[in-house]
Amino acid sequence: MAKRISNESHVKDVLSHIINKNKLEPGLNQVSVIEAWKNLMGNGVNNYTHSVSLRRGTLFVELTSSVLREELSYGKQKIIDMLNEELGKVIIKKLILKVY
Repeated sequence: MAKRISNESHVKDVLSHIINKNKLEPGLNQVSVIEAWKNLMGNGVNNYTHSVSLRRGTLFVELTSSVLREELSYGKQKIIDMLNEELGKVIIKKLILKVY
């Protein structure tokens, strides 16, 4: 039988319990990372971004411009730090930029 949470619990506690019990955190992290990429990189980079995905702490970004890929590769660690700061926790450990 499922454990019942008391009626006096905070919404934050209930939601974190549901997320942990149903193992939803990786999916939520995926959505959060995509939104953080869009917000931080702006329209200039987003116009050349084909896809963004997160797997096991590695962020895979497919770009349509090899010139942009080369330019972003010089600041990989800075991009990782900015994204993790935006997310509020360390989710991204490695960044791989590919040309689509």
